[in-house]
Amino acid sequence: MPRRVAVTGTRGKSSVTRLVAAGLRGAGLRVLAKTTGSKPILIHPDGSETEILRAGPASVREQVGLVRLAARRGVDVLVSEMMSIGPECLDVESRRILRPGTLAVTNVKLDHLEAMGRRKEDVALSLASAVPEEADVYLPQEEAYEAFEAAAGRSGSALHAVPPLPGGGPGRTPALPFGEHEPNVRLALAVCAALGVGRDAALQGMASAGPDLGRLRVWRGRFGDPPRPAVCVNIFAANDPESSAAALEMAGRKVPLAARTVVGVLSLREDRGDRTLQWVRAAADGFFFGFAHVVLAGPSAAAALRLFRKAAGPGRTGVSRFAGSSPAALMDHVLSLAPGEPVVVGLGNIVGLGEKVVRYWEERGEPDDR
Repeated sequence: MPRRVAVTGTRGKSSVTRLVAAGLRGAGLRVLAKTTGSKPILIHPDGSETEILRAGPASVREQVGLVRLAARRGVDVLVSEMMSIGPECLDVESRRILRPGTLAVTNVKLDHLEAMGRRKEDVALSLASAVPEEADVYLPQEEAYEAFEAAAGRSGSALHAVPPLPGGGPGRTPALPFGEHEPNVRLALAVCAALGVGRDAALQGMASAGPDLGRLRVWRGRFGDPPRPAVCVNIFAANDPESSAAALEMAGRKVPLAARTVVGVLSLREDRGDRTLQWVRAAADGFFFGFAHVVLAGPSAAAALRLFRKAAGPGRTGVSRFAGSSPAALMDHVLSLAPGEPVVVGLGNIVGLGEKVVRYWEERGEPDDR
């Protein structure tokens, strides 16, 4: 496999992997790609997709099989989202297994705090463990932490800080569906250009890429029993409050929120207590200002309810808990809290209930992707 691209970072790895693979396909290259974010997916050279069914917990060892599969199929390029979070596993996955000639780093956000650190500089240092030897490393200009420059220097790699697109800005990505964040697009375009694919061909290919399950999307439709109109916004996969705030700002350009009744559905994971505490702190700092209500859902919702009510403060955003697992029942609960045509915003985690809710919105609503 002479040409291998790996994608790491905190957020947007699946989107960048999809964009790079689609951009390269737009130039006629045979590309095998794999994403492991919202759901593990194998993307074939014709653009079709197959879900990867795992017999046990996720392991970086499946990347060995991926490289073998790419070699057997004789594809031109392998593009893989990296799976690791800790520095030791990042080092092994990148430098021992994938050994990419091109590494894309999407961003540096606070997540997986126990494994990666509680400061962005610590997260950058951890992610820098993925810098391979004698490779080209691309990252958005605003994410060029010193740790990446130091790692590139030690490894003999070239670091490329990608500036914003001319005339672009948050939510403005040329020729692509709504929900593709500008830093992800410019990063993917830079990687495609490094592999010899021009901007026009890459954008044409990217425009035909299938959406990742976790991509920012908006649906309009009638939900609940009896059915009532609502606008539903998927930000589940943004995970952390900082990324969610940026996605919410982007969504507000399509769905103005100022004069609307906004209800948040915050899906919490039992195994991600650090992330739940991040959301509690965000609530105390005013993240949910402008929300009429926040519904906590998921296994840890009961334990978190008291913390969120205290963080929200008296007379501010209402907080309640949904104890079930049915997305239809959840929407019934949400609509009972909001008159008129509310905007329902999915936040927190897409794994588990979040995925069920997104699929329910997809089934019952009409997507608004432009």
